[in-house]
Amino acid sequence: MNRFFAISVLFVFLGVKSYSQEQYSVYFQSDKHLLTGQQAAEFQKWIEENKSSKILSMNGYTDEDGGNQYNDTLAKKRVETIYGLIKNKVKIREDFKRISFGEQHNHSKIKSENRKVIIFYLKEKDLHKEAEILGLKPKEVKKSQPVQFPESIILNNPDGSESEIKLDVVFMKTLNESKTGEKLKLENLNFVLNTFGITKESRGKLYELLLVMQQNPLLKIDIQGHVCCVKSDRQDLSTQRAKAIYKFLEMKGIPKSRMSYRGFGSTQPLHALPEKTEEERAANRRVEIEIVAN
Repeated sequence: MNRFFAISVLFVFLGVKSYSQEQYSVYFQSDKHLLTGQQAAEFQKWIEENKSSKILSMNGYTDEDGGNQYNDTLAKKRVETIYGLIKNKVKIREDFKRISFGEQHNHSKIKSENRKVIIFYLKEKDLHKEAEILGLKPKEVKKSQPVQFPESIILNNPDGSESEIKLDVVFMKTLNESKTGEKLKLENLNFVLNTFGITKESRGKLYELLLVMQQNPLLKIDIQGHVCCVKSDRQDLSTQRAKAIYKFLEMKGIPKSRMSYRGFGSTQPLHALPEKTEEERAANRRVEIEIVAN
């Protein structure tokens, strides 16, 4: 292990405004990496009490018995044990570090105090100060310069052929420049009857949305589905259709943090139910994009 790197990471978490950072030690029996009996019960109690906390890092240690390589491995196993028990139960930072110091640390004269994993974490009350506590500067996200959106794209078909898809440049520019709180309807976005499957002819609208999201890193959206004709959306098609667009963008690399989706059924019609014409039904049957941030 690169000791300099490990110590440097430790200083990031311990050396910067550590007054609001908590730590909890889990102790192991000699030469063991699994928890048993009282140790396991105490740790489970800590997990239950800290479900709203956030893990920053975990450091593993051993006593001085055994060789260096063996102790490094043992310390790593101890950290992996704790991580396995805590995963999906307590929040963990995306850049979470698991560090194994083995026997390379300041030893207590009491051997049992050296066989441990230390969990560094923040309590819920301090999460709003997370970046400040860790000494992290927020990343500066700069909005892209005005872009020239393409008028068409080439897409591959399942049979291996290619299709040129015309794009609505006016819509893309409008979406790119929209302000927080504004809503735009995805015109000409159609689904297979009574399903959330998007028709082949509507693929261009998905790529229009994708291109804008790719070019504008500040843009955050809420995708909102609506249906027509019925008072109760029993199949939850409005949500499923909004989700289908969300999943398309996710698969194309748009971060989840920039998107959300909801279905409103027929609770927000543009025309009163029952609609009188096909035009009214088409207007009520829609997907809208609400600008969350831009």
